[in-house]
Order: sequence, then structure tokens, then C-alpha cells
Amino acid sequence: MIAGPADIDPAAALFHWNQGNEFRGLGRWQEALASYGRAIEHNSRFAEAHCNLGNVYQILERWEEALLCYDHALAVDRHSRMVWSNRGVVLQEIHRFDEALTSFERALELANHDASAHFNRGILLLLTGDLARGWPDYEWRWEDRAGSVFKEKRNFPQPRWQRSMPLEGKTILLYGEQGYGDTLQFCRFVPLVAALGASVILEVRAPLIPLLADLDGVSRLVRLGGMLPVFDCQCALMSLPVAFGTTLESIPHTAKYLCADAGKVAEWRVRLGVSSKPRIGLAWSGNPAHQNDAHRSIALSQLLAALPEAFDYVVLQKEVREPDRCLVESNAHVFNANGELHDFSDTAALCECLDLVISVDTSVAHLNAALGRPTWILLPFHPDWRWLLERSDSPWYSSVTLYRQAARGDWPSVLTRLGADLQRFFDCAGRLVQV
Repeated sequence: MIAGPADIDPAAALFHWNQGNEFRGLGRWQEALASYGRAIEHNSRFAEAHCNLGNVYQILERWEEALLCYDHALAVDRHSRMVWSNRGVVLQEIHRFDEALTSFERALELANHDASAHFNRGILLLLTGDLARGWPDYEWRWEDRAGSVFKEKRNFPQPRWQRSMPLEGKTILLYGEQGYGDTLQFCRFVPLVAALGASVILEVRAPLIPLLADLDGVSRLVRLGGMLPVFDCQCALMSLPVAFGTTLESIPHTAKYLCADAGKVAEWRVRLGVSSKPRIGLAWSGNPAHQNDAHRSIALSQLLAALPEAFDYVVLQKEVREPDRCLVESNAHVFNANGELHDFSDTAALCECLDLVISVDTSVAHLNAALGRPTWILLPFHPDWRWLLERSDSPWYSSVTLYRQAARGDWPSVLTRLGADLQRFFDCAGRLVQV
């Protein structure tokens, strides 16, 4: 209950609120919570204190408490677009999607140019399968200064390409953004751009260069940070879906749009030798700097405990974290290839020698799926937007099977299903017979 004016001590409330802001800036979350709480004790109608308290609870992923704080803030001030937007993020995290959409739209009614609210709404629309409305909102990532993508914004003098701009006889720069997996997923759009008559320059990070050298539609491949040739217009790879008006039904979809180097594949076959057991690639953790790493990565010990010993396992990730290193080296069923994976073409060649890849949501999953190889992806309760909701397949990749947590943090039930499916989907000769 929000109390009345009798309990208000504005000076003391402001002091504790400022103190809470200092603690929050230092990442001292418990002290920030205490300070904001004291500010509210002195002024229970201090909307900014309720909001900031909710922000800290949100950082700590204490979603229900964050939601309560935002509701208290809105009880005082219904016109805070920031509170409505933050409230939408929390509601999305706890899978109250209709309410989340309402919150984002209320924020945009109050401030239609709020980049964060647009971007957050875009993520929600993409996650729930409304790609037609989601892509335009997703473009606001370039204006959201508080977002993780804004720092990658490129300021070219050449115009950003839109579908209404003719490309016949023109040269266009397409460039990757965000993670390796994003580039691997969205490079499928390059042939569509080339088909409009354009000469396509594709700029990507160095480890992707050998793999994408023969990508259909690319006229010239350039390393990120290298000298760019002359071009007429430009577009980020992840902005191509909005240009093409991509829906779930019109996603460019081929069973295989990337190819491994045949020579490297042959070398890996010799290196691995002959085995009577199925070979399964593993990638259980991604970039530790990723903002969702704590939810999408899994401990190797937990994964191996669920995997049958009737298979040979191959490490596909380039980096193995220290707690997992000894476990890899001591396990007779695990072949550690990470020291020999210098770029994505090496990994692609190794994937071609495997019967199946099991991966968390990281670039290895995108790579193997783009090669058209059987890929099982382990997903947290709140997945990245590209994997949508509930379904076990993906409109982006025909060879993918998705294993989802039914509740937040519930890897055990996912791994139980995974282990059972491995036993069930391979025949006595070790061939994958069902997905």
C-alpha cells in the first residue's frame, strides 16, 4: 500500500535514493537495495525510488519483486515510459507475454521515439513469431544507447539499403554484427541481395573468412578492420530481414547453405580414424562475456553425466573453461579437438565427420545447422528470440531439434530427455534413424 503524505521526509528520502544510485553504479546490489528501501520508508510515494529498486531486483533476476516495485512506481506516476518499458521486460522474462506487449505499447504511447521500448517490443514480437511487426522495431537497436548493440553502430556516408532502392549494377557492402552465430544465421540472405543485380562485398570477422569464401552471391570477402573497397550502399546482415519483409513463411530456407572444405574434411577423417561407435560433437558453453551466458551455458560434468557411454564424443568449442579442462582430458570417451580448431572452416570440416552435434545456443549450433547436419540445441527457459516458443523444430534450420527447459534452470529434465533420445534415435549400427 502506498502511504499518504504524513510519512514523507523528502530530504532523507532523497539522501538515501542518491546513496542507492551510488551503490548501484558500483555494483553493490545489496547495499543499493537497502538504500532504496530506506528512501521509500521516508517517502512511500517516491516513484523514482520504487523504479530504481525494481531495476536492481531486475539485475538480480528477482522478477516478481521487480514487478511489484514497478507497479508501486506506476501507482504514483502512470506516465513514466521507463517504468512501463522495464515492466514489460520483466513480464516477458516470466512469460506473461500479452501483458508485456501492453506495457511496451503503453511506454510508446508516452514516448513514441523511445528506442529501448521499441527494441524491447521488437524482441518480444520476434520471440512470439510476429516477424512482420518485429523486424521494424528490432532496427531501433541502432538508436538504443543503453543497449549492447549500439556500440557496434557504423556511420557510413553511403545510404543504408532498403528494398525500394534498385541494386542493378550497384555495389553493396553487407556486414556482420553481434556474435559469430548471428553472421552464420543471417548470411543466408546474401544470395537474395546478389539476385537483385548487386555486386556484394561481405565484411565479417577474421575467423569466418575461410568458411564464407565460397558463399553463394559474394563478390568480395573482407575482414572486419581491413580496407573497404568502394561501394554504393550498405546494410547490416541482421537488417536484411526487414528489407525483405521476412515472415516465418518466407525465411530463406535451404537444407544446407554453407559447405566445409573437402580437403580439411579428409584430413579430419584420417585424424579421427575408424570407429564402430557414433561420433557426437559437443559444445556446452559459449562466450562467458555474453549477457545470458549464465543461463545458456551448462557445466560439462552435468552434460557428460547424462550422455550414454555407447558413443564417442568430440569437443567442438575452441575455448574450454578451466573447470572443464581436466574432465575433458581424463574422459576416455571424449576426443579433445579444441587445440586444432583455428577458425570456423576447421570446425565445419570436423562437423562433417560427425553423426550429430549437441550444443547450447552458441555459434557451433548455427554452424552445424547451416551445414545441414543433425543438430540438437539445448535452450534455457527464456530462449533467445530466434528459437521462438514451445516448438521443437526451427523455421531457420531444417536439421535442428530444440530441447527446452520447462522451468527456469531445469537442465536435469532436458538432459534426461536428451539421453533417452540418444538411445532411441540410433540403430544398432550407430546410424541416426530418427530426429
